[in-house]
Amino acid sequence: MENQAVENYALEQVPDDMKRGWKSIFCVLVAIGVDLSSVILGAELANSMPLDKAILSVVVGSFLSAILYTLCSLVGSSTSLSTSMITKYVFGDIGAKVFSLAIGISLLGWFGVQVGFFSENASLLFNNFNINIDVRILSLIGGLLMMSTVIYGYRAMEKLSVYSVPLLLVLMFLTIFLGFKANGVPTIEANMEQTMTFAQGVSLAVSIIIVGAIISPDISRWAKSRRDCTISSFFGILFGNSFMIIVSIILVKCMGTSEIMNIFLALGLAIPGMIVLTLAQWTTNTSNIYSSALSIALVVKKVSQKKLTIILGLIATLLAVLGIYEGFINFLNILGIVVAPVGGVYIAEYYIVKKAFKNIEDESSVNPIVTRSIVAWVIGIVITTLSTYGFITLSTISPLDGFITGFIAQAIIGKLSK
Repeated sequence: MENQAVENYALEQVPDDMKRGWKSIFCVLVAIGVDLSSVILGAELANSMPLDKAILSVVVGSFLSAILYTLCSLVGSSTSLSTSMITKYVFGDIGAKVFSLAIGISLLGWFGVQVGFFSENASLLFNNFNINIDVRILSLIGGLLMMSTVIYGYRAMEKLSVYSVPLLLVLMFLTIFLGFKANGVPTIEANMEQTMTFAQGVSLAVSIIIVGAIISPDISRWAKSRRDCTISSFFGILFGNSFMIIVSIILVKCMGTSEIMNIFLALGLAIPGMIVLTLAQWTTNTSNIYSSALSIALVVKKVSQKKLTIILGLIATLLAVLGIYEGFINFLNILGIVVAPVGGVYIAEYYIVKKAFKNIEDESSVNPIVTRSIVAWVIGIVITTLSTYGFITLSTISPLDGFITGFIAQAIIGKLSK
């Protein structure tokens, strides 16, 4: 076994003496939620809805997300297993490997996309000081920096989050204060033309976290108890998923621009802006590589977690340098179709069917294929596909449609099967 300092327990249960209280997990989840994707979503909502409706849609969406996230997290906390290992018991060995490859590749690509956000904004900041650095160089530096923490496992991620979150909060509140001081408190625009409905705003606030909910056991398996898991997951997502989006909405309304770096520059906060940019992407991207390594470890069992993390981090950084941001969004949509129903299937198995997790101490009990779960997964994929491409409209959130469908199908088929 690897040194405890870098042990991720990818293929086994996390030992009780290694588990953590709710505070550290809460910080990790808040840190994951604070990223540039949230800033971009906040800007979109600010430009499409009045201030009060934009903020309320985020609060409602984050509340729903927190419930969904907590339901998934409790499966990880109760079993002490990673998402990929949970799917091994639910779908069988072969089915789990298919899922693990899909989610692992997806997270590598998303790491590259987030590094792309970082390098583009960092380039804008450096240009303000007449310093021209190639975006590819910034992507290389950013990618290597962000993968460095994960090499040392969950505890390194935890420390980064515990120290980063308070600093990020202080800097963002300072930015809001200076924005109010410069331009006044934004008012509710009673006559603003609304180009997005309230339901669409809620949908976007949910969709930004739904894939993260499905892989939440990767983090929640470290919780000491179900209570620690519930507190950290619910409030970590409720606050973490909403904070940066709401801050972005307020700043865009106050400053009249959607570019977060231009807002920092206009307020004379170039250095704090760079700190926010770096920490926000760093804390979020560590979880992408971390979960990707946990997923792919189920397929590549002979490579140590540390070596696998380094290899995957280098691949993801190379993808960022090559500009994966340009063409990855469509690929993410396709992977979302495959991944979304999985969460519904495994929480139905855990809460209702209650068959797959009876012998988690005995890996020899795992079947190559669990047919009922595969059938439920396929049904979920079909509904998600139809919803994604506009053939049907259910919740208006395609991944959520797949999640709910997978849950219902697994509950019914699981109860009917022997």
